[in-house]
Amino acid sequence: MMSEKSVLAGELNFVSLSDCFQILGGNNSTGTLQLTNPNIPASGVIYFVDGNPVDATSGSLTGVEAIYSLFGWVEGSFRFVEGPVSRPVVITNSRMEIVLDAMRMLDDGVTKRVGGTFSQENIDSFRFRDSDNSTTTREPPVIKGPFVDYMYVVDEEGFRDGTKIVTEGGHGNWIWVILEGMVQVTREVPGGTLDLARLGEGCFIGTVISFVERHYMRNVSVTAVGDLQVGVLDTQRLYQEYIALSKELQTLIVSLDGRLQKITDRAAALYENKNNGLKLPEKKKLVLKQGNPKEGGYAINQGNAYLVTQKGNGYRPLICLEAGDIFGNIPFIDAGLEPRNAAVVASEDLKVSRVDTQVLQQEYKQLPAIFRNLMEGVCTCVSMTTHLINSL
Repeated sequence: MMSEKSVLAGELNFVSLSDCFQILGGNNSTGTLQLTNPNIPASGVIYFVDGNPVDATSGSLTGVEAIYSLFGWVEGSFRFVEGPVSRPVVITNSRMEIVLDAMRMLDDGVTKRVGGTFSQENIDSFRFRDSDNSTTTREPPVIKGPFVDYMYVVDEEGFRDGTKIVTEGGHGNWIWVILEGMVQVTREVPGGTLDLARLGEGCFIGTVISFVERHYMRNVSVTAVGDLQVGVLDTQRLYQEYIALSKELQTLIVSLDGRLQKITDRAAALYENKNNGLKLPEKKKLVLKQGNPKEGGYAINQGNAYLVTQKGNGYRPLICLEAGDIFGNIPFIDAGLEPRNAAVVASEDLKVSRVDTQVLQQEYKQLPAIFRNLMEGVCTCVSMTTHLINSL
């Protein structure tokens, strides 16, 4: 029987369901999220295992369809009860995929909004600004992070609306955490600007690779939207804690950061109707089938592994992984790619070694919360950008 331990509760007009998903996902939470709405007689329930939704109910609806309907509840209350979940896994979509699809359905009127006033900030779609400042679609949703750990904040800075905090192509080894306000993450492309994400309180500007690589070059621009207050993180302390981690976990963290850079480059190339030089080898082999959660994790020693989406009998390439990268089913990582939402094909010369994911997971659980939050932030951005690619 589930232990009645309520660890999170609040009002949906203050903490949205998408915020709940990010909080529970970032903490790899297992338990039951219960939702009530004064306009609906029956409550809604979403079951989470290790931060991922596995089943849900809302009236006569079940599974992911129930979750989509619950995103229409813009008032009411929620309560998360931590404890074991015995429900079968009927939902295979990633967390961010569900959030983005749910917001798009709200925007399109597919999902009915029940109560309250729906905020324009929560509308899901991606906006491309042309050189004449016209728009073809609207903005991406605002992503919020976990609660800020002030132990790592050494200074605070304020920026006015429109101030460019990070410039694409520039260098810098610092990381900020957003305390108040919002930023827009963009990439310049011929003829306009590609909007990649909008980040709110608790999100990071910069990743671990910022202080791991001395001459790290930024591949996006970050601009304040409205007045912005950020905290400057103690990168020296973070670096000392980073080098104390196992080599395997260091490799995973760097590999995740590499994915974000590559998927961003891929999105920009596809927006320009280019292939970005990413072509699958003529002689390739399928090493991990899409939707196969039983596979383990692998470290690449030689050759290349390509993350692809399966289209009938063909493959659509997303990014190419190289020696030093890690792929497969890492149970505490959800970047919206393999194994649930992407397959892995490889060059003939691919050589890999097994990754002990159980050992990695134990070390991950012992990490300072800020490192888990940094990794979760990267995964969220990878997932969002992959969703953007699929919409192009």
